[in-house]
Amino acid sequence: MPSQKNLDQVKTLQDKLSRAKSVVLADYRGLTVAQQSKLRRQILEVEGELVVAKNSLLKLALEAEKYSLPEDFAQTLEGPTMTLFAYSDPIAPIKTLAQFVKENELPTIKLGFLVKEPLAKVQVEELATLPSKVELIGKTVATIKSPLTGIVNVLSANFRNLVYVLKAVKS
Repeated sequence: MPSQKNLDQVKTLQDKLSRAKSVVLADYRGLTVAQQSKLRRQILEVEGELVVAKNSLLKLALEAEKYSLPEDFAQTLEGPTMTLFAYSDPIAPIKTLAQFVKENELPTIKLGFLVKEPLAKVQVEELATLPSKVELIGKTVATIKSPLTGIVNVLSANFRNLVYVLKAVKS
């Protein structure tokens, strides 16, 4: 018979998983308490959350939320696991985690999920290299704007040339 504490924790994890747009599992062995606190603050700033829970409870919550688990998932969950939940932007917390890993060489990313589909460690690292949503919007606007700017310059060239001719006639 499972304890009420464990049942409550599974429900909490299920709630977090249902709201999360992406999830990353990482091995946090070797991180100091100060490093963990710093990482938690950085993740909170980008609307994410870091949670440490028992692997068995995490597995139950993932199964209950119908996440597609890879075949070697039991091996993935060996050792202590820190779970990153990204709520509003699925990529920003992953980028923050990847930057922290780059600076400190810890924690070690195990596995990720995007829209309940599993991502290998390499895929999670590739996601971290993508530009942010704001950058992508900016690039899209610039791409749309550039032909319009060219048209305006071409159409205004005749008027500019006329002004130059009139100045030359005047002088």
